[in-house]
Amino acid sequence: MQLKLKLTVAAALTVVAGMASAQDVQVVKIGHVAPMSGSQAHYGKDNENGVRMAIEDLNAQGVVIGGKKIRFEIQAEDDAADPKQGTAAAQKLCDSKVAGVVGHLNSGTTIPASKVYNDCGIPHVTGAATNPNLSKPGYKTTYRIIANDNALGAGLAFYAADALKLKKVAIIDDRSAYGQGVAEVFKKTALTKGMQVVDEQFTTDKATDFMAILTAIKAKAPDAIFFGGMDPQAGPMLRQMEQLGLSNVKYFGGDGICTAEIAKLAAGAKTVGNVVCAEGGSSLQKMPGGAAWKARYDAKYPGQFQIYSPYTYDATFVLVDAMKRANSVDPKVYTAKLIETNYKGITTTIAFEPNGELKNPAITLYVYKDGKKTPLN
Repeated sequence: MQLKLKLTVAAALTVVAGMASAQDVQVVKIGHVAPMSGSQAHYGKDNENGVRMAIEDLNAQGVVIGGKKIRFEIQAEDDAADPKQGTAAAQKLCDSKVAGVVGHLNSGTTIPASKVYNDCGIPHVTGAATNPNLSKPGYKTTYRIIANDNALGAGLAFYAADALKLKKVAIIDDRSAYGQGVAEVFKKTALTKGMQVVDEQFTTDKATDFMAILTAIKAKAPDAIFFGGMDPQAGPMLRQMEQLGLSNVKYFGGDGICTAEIAKLAAGAKTVGNVVCAEGGSSLQKMPGGAAWKARYDAKYPGQFQIYSPYTYDATFVLVDAMKRANSVDPKVYTAKLIETNYKGITTTIAFEPNGELKNPAITLYVYKDGKKTPLN
């Protein structure tokens, strides 16, 4: 009887201890926003995968902050690459009291959302939005861990003028914050390098028929076309360039077209071989932890890799690194620590300028050999 009583007491104490340890686990939500529907959903899925992978890795580490074991969870939202939906998603994350946000993908959604995050005091780190205007308001909650369009547009223009000795270029943009921004930087730099801009056209980020604008451009006989936009437009544009006999015209673009998907979207058009595109950051092969990380990603998410998931992975860790250094998951406490970041990520060592821009950003130029994206530098 006495033995049975001892066992009962021991069992009760085990239950109480279990309850106490369960109470010591604090759930901390990290928000993520990107287009999960529409023509840019392949980018959004890749970005979200990066955050999910980071959260799994963090939870496997058993992170303790403020004396409590932390379990991180993702709160994923879809902004459909639409600015209004982007601000609505940002407000939803604010109302849900997430601890921080990774996102958004597009500059056109990230810029208006950044004000929402600033107003509710939640930091966000983007590993994809590249328009330089993002950091101009000087919000203490806005951070970017990838090169901006000043680096991308200029790098492409230097390559066109110095390496390829091109003289005449036509410019097309999709009227988005990203597309217009990167096209404007390319144009300004090309002009300073003595290149002639023979035509400027624009389209939308929903269009698929470019025959009229390409016919107008063909009449100006450019050596190259620069497109400020994303791959759902670039793919069909390359196909239509081939149909119009623009097979010898180089095709430049920023990170928005620099995907594995573009060859598929161009339906095997030979003009894919004329593409020169730029991405912020080093190529995966040159990233400190790129090759090993990519092998893990491909095992977990076969065939889904696009561009930005290594950056959203690092962005998640950057937020948590600041929480650890502040010993708090409260945005009011840990946000001030973000500016002091010196984090060795898989993409690079991440440190910030006073305006939240990445210090010493690298850029990589790519071409397509037999439809396969290949780094030039």
